[in-house]
Amino acid sequence: HRLMTPGPTRTIGPAWLDDRITRGDIVIIDGATGSELEARGVPMVEKGWSVLAQLEYPDVLRTLHEDYLRVGASVIIANTFAAGRHLLEPGGLGDRVGDAHTKAVELAHQARENVGGEAAVAGSISPYMADPTDQGWLARLDDTYREQAELLALAGVDLIICEMMQDPGLSLPAIEAAHATGLPVWVGLSAARAADGSLGTIDHPDLPFEQSADALLDDRVAVACVMHTEVRDVPPALDVVEKRWSGPLGVYPESGDFIEPHWQFVDIIEPAMLADAAHGWVERGVQIIGGCCGLGVEHISALADRFA
Repeated sequence: HRLMTPGPTRTIGPAWLDDRITRGDIVIIDGATGSELEARGVPMVEKGWSVLAQLEYPDVLRTLHEDYLRVGASVIIANTFAAGRHLLEPGGLGDRVGDAHTKAVELAHQARENVGGEAAVAGSISPYMADPTDQGWLARLDDTYREQAELLALAGVDLIICEMMQDPGLSLPAIEAAHATGLPVWVGLSAARAADGSLGTIDHPDLPFEQSADALLDDRVAVACVMHTEVRDVPPALDVVEKRWSGPLGVYPESGDFIEPHWQFVDIIEPAMLADAAHGWVERGVQIIGGCCGLGVEHISALADRFA
């Protein structure tokens, strides 16, 4: 297995963030964006999920970012997870792709300015597609990822997170596009239990998580994260990642369920229980912790109170 140690010229973000990781500090990132926007009344769309927030409900999105910063998050992720052309154009929003990225980053910047203090703004790229079997869009995937990465870089993000990376065919072009910008690239891997109890990936249960990690953790990556993974599955996922990675580690799990395009707020882990689970992750070397779908401001507050 390849073991990657970030070299002296590789950064994970702004200088202050590199310094904190080098010192061994715990860095708190934000929680869910899409599911929290839905909880705050922003309509979800079938092809574009939470993208209407920056286009039509900017105050709600800005306030959400501010809320995360005020409870202790040092990294906020712009609402671009579901903004790729491979999702928006089939949904009739192809002419809004540029705005969806530019405005999302602008609102994150405004939130940082309003709250003050040190905070990094990350851009998100994902393989969330209208139809992952559509050969026409699969053939254009390199271009659509490149468009996203360039839009995020031009808008001024501090780093790019490639989220819910699983199938190498869908994920590697995203990582390459992010890397080509020259910005630090974080990669979020998503694990889930297959029917036989083995660890697969969340959208591809039959794809072994080990195979996904082998393909995606290479020297273009600055931080490896386990994200959008149930809390119970984080430890075995970390077992896999730690065998293949010696650089900075992050964890931001999910809680609940998704019936497109709506998040189901069922059996959501209590904030204190999340912080208890995170204690175990930190003990094994994880330095970057936060939340994904279903985990909101109260969860990030609990993590910050415990670790920051």
